[in-house]
Amino acid sequence: MKLRSEYTCPLEMTHDMLKGKWKPIIIWQLSQGGCSLSEMKKAIQGISQKMLVQHLNELLECGMIGKTVSDGYPLKSDYFLTERGRKVFEAISIMQSIGIEMMLEDDREDFLREKGLL
Repeated sequence: MKLRSEYTCPLEMTHDMLKGKWKPIIIWQLSQGGCSLSEMKKAIQGISQKMLVQHLNELLECGMIGKTVSDGYPLKSDYFLTERGRKVFEAISIMQSIGIEMMLEDDREDFLREKGLL
């Protein structure tokens, strides 16, 4: 991911860092606690390993997540939210609350219960 050298407003920069279907979901997953690549792959339905790795690298590059690598064999990498990532998670959490309200208005309570959101 390459950030532009000029923006017309700060929101554009934030959008560039978060754009894509999976990045907010990855941040949400990491808000539950650090986890490995394989744990994230299992938790995020529908994402390919290639896309997950690409998005993780982009989030690392812009400082929203961090990564620790443990010695030994096999190597184990864990990803976690940085302070910047925790701030972004606050916004994502508000967005999810809005989505829950909209789903309730559309009588989609069964879906929300199934996902453990009610």
